[in-house]
Amino acid sequence: MKVWAASLAAEAESWPHVSVRSFFGFSALYRQERIFAALPRTKSMWTPNSIGSKIETPSMRVSKRLEADPRIEATRMRKSRWFRFELSGDKDLHDALDWLAAAYASARKPANRRK
Repeated sequence: MKVWAASLAAEAESWPHVSVRSFFGFSALYRQERIFAALPRTKSMWTPNSIGSKIETPSMRVSKRLEADPRIEATRMRKSRWFRFELSGDKDLHDALDWLAAAYASARKPANRRK
């Protein structure tokens, strides 16, 4: 899983405005200042072979894809919608990257700033 997570983080880090930061045993992926994914580095958030992506308001098309994918499980963490994607082999890396891309697209809006 460490190799998969590192590969996914390296690919995502090549996207515009993406940074990777260490976060309590995870590699947190940010689009500017908005977190959109968490990849295991030294520990996992859910299961040992899962990654998390944040899609706050999925479109109807994305919602249908989320519901249809048996490797996806939804959860709520502090008012945000997180999705767990379970990897079982190298064949899942392409789909994991697709879900990270969906989360990246969801994070395109600027974060609300406190006044």
